[in-house]
Amino acid sequence: MPPPPESRYADGGGVRYHYHDLGAGPDTVFLHGGGPGCTAWSDFGPVAPLFAAGRRCLLVDIQQYGKSEKTPISGPMWDHHAAKTAALLDTLGVERADFVCNSWGGTIALNLAAKYPDRVRALVVTGSMPVFHGPLAPLPEGGRRGRNARDLYYGGEGPTREKMRRLITRLEWYDGDRLPAETVDLRYEQSLDPGERELAASSDSPRGDWQDLTEELGRVRAPTLFLWGMHDAFLTPDYPLMLARMVPNGNLYVMDHVSHHPQEERPHAFHSVVDGFLDSLGPAIVPPLVRTEVRP
Repeated sequence: MPPPPESRYADGGGVRYHYHDLGAGPDTVFLHGGGPGCTAWSDFGPVAPLFAAGRRCLLVDIQQYGKSEKTPISGPMWDHHAAKTAALLDTLGVERADFVCNSWGGTIALNLAAKYPDRVRALVVTGSMPVFHGPLAPLPEGGRRGRNARDLYYGGEGPTREKMRRLITRLEWYDGDRLPAETVDLRYEQSLDPGERELAASSDSPRGDWQDLTEELGRVRAPTLFLWGMHDAFLTPDYPLMLARMVPNGNLYVMDHVSHHPQEERPHAFHSVVDGFLDSLGPAIVPPLVRTEVRP
């Protein structure tokens, strides 16, 4: 894991977002997952430099994560995140972008593409759960495996480095023996953030109301690649096959020997597949480079 680039801050509809801005070329937004201690850099740091060789990479900490604002969310959660992300694009001067997303971030991007279609050229979605049903088998733990894991991590004696290592190796990585100590440390230290601990301890649904996006998926016109781990611990590959058929321009690629975070476990393979998919859509318009930031 390389050291993170300079921190930048910008407003998105009244929410103060933290992000990294690296590389030059077509605007490409990376949205991370929702596990304890996840940030844009923890989820995409290993692969970001590969994309930055030919793209402008905007790695955004989702609201309530990383160094972004930790304010509670009320109302439909995915509608909230989509609206705030669109507002962030306005601030950053990004008219239209490709999105590369993991888990929670992918659900946000799918809803963004449905509600704000002019803002999304293409989507790459890994390990996301935008609908509450599966085609062949019940969803593990009724689709609540992530929330149950969060409760377990923050419960009892509270967060520990060993609990973080067990969480990642059980649910996010196929080969836990290859999990870098730096990744565990980065996630563990971020999970101790007072704002994140307060959200985890809250009993009044501070993350907003859960939404099923079945109807929205049919309105996604952007070409979409569902890139899935063969051994994803949350959702087996039959689930993204269903999603790829629900999205009008959906595609599916299943990667071997990875679980929920293929972009970390096999960054070069992940980059090769994603870059090939995005390039196959034709050249994206490269806007003049404008780097906007707000200092603390």
